[in-house]
Amino acid sequence: MSPKPRPVVLITGASSGIGHATALALAAQGWIVYGAARRVDRMQELEEASGCHVIEMDVTDDASICAGVDRIIQEQRRLDVLVNNAGYGSHGALEDVPINEARRQFEVNVFGLARLTQLVLPTMRALGRGRIINVSSIGGRIYEPIGSWYHATKFAVEGLSDSLRIELAPHGIDVVIVQPGPIRTEWNTISRRSAQEYSGAGPYAEQARALVRNYERVDNSPASGTPEDVAATIVRAATAKRPKTRYATPASAKIVVAARRLLPDRVMDLILRRLAM
Repeated sequence: MSPKPRPVVLITGASSGIGHATALALAAQGWIVYGAARRVDRMQELEEASGCHVIEMDVTDDASICAGVDRIIQEQRRLDVLVNNAGYGSHGALEDVPINEARRQFEVNVFGLARLTQLVLPTMRALGRGRIINVSSIGGRIYEPIGSWYHATKFAVEGLSDSLRIELAPHGIDVVIVQPGPIRTEWNTISRRSAQEYSGAGPYAEQARALVRNYERVDNSPASGTPEDVAATIVRAATAKRPKTRYATPASAKIVVAARRLLPDRVMDLILRRLAM
């Protein structure tokens, strides 16, 4: 009997944080891992220490995405799991954020994810199996001031994933959402910087300063998770025989998501307004 083939996974945003940790974790379990990102130089460790295949990919560039997927299919003849992890959080009041920056966030967080999914689905359908893991956020279930554009992208990912899960069920393809909560990554630094840049002065300055303080607490709180925590959750989502539709992580994220389900909008608004003071 021939040995069972090693599963093949493509992970976007693999140059740092959650994507990098996930690539290491799956490689350690014997997967054939393709790590994709714009910053190839930051993926040298993946290639040298873990045997991952490195792909330069910009999820907003169609030629780049097509070339990456074509390479995997040519080399492996299949793709078992896609982890759509590439994304970023640019914050600021809706009124303050330039519309081009808002569009760029949608291009990365939503349209890049959707386009890459389009490209891998024909191969998965031909195999009669596959799994799409979309890294969303608890920001796709809750909301906060100074984050309108970011939360809009993550709510979009949640709705897209729910519809896609039903579309693909007849083809044996699972769609799973992973919802990171407070995580200590460079994402927090980028979010703080953008909130200060766009709304640090003017009518929304107080709320912007509150967001900066809250994200600084995330970096220093023992309740915050690590990229490795999220990676472990993604591994569970990738390997479960019958995966859940959603995984929130760490424990604090599960509490927040549960509270959102239970609390009326006005009560949630009041809590968030107080946090923004």
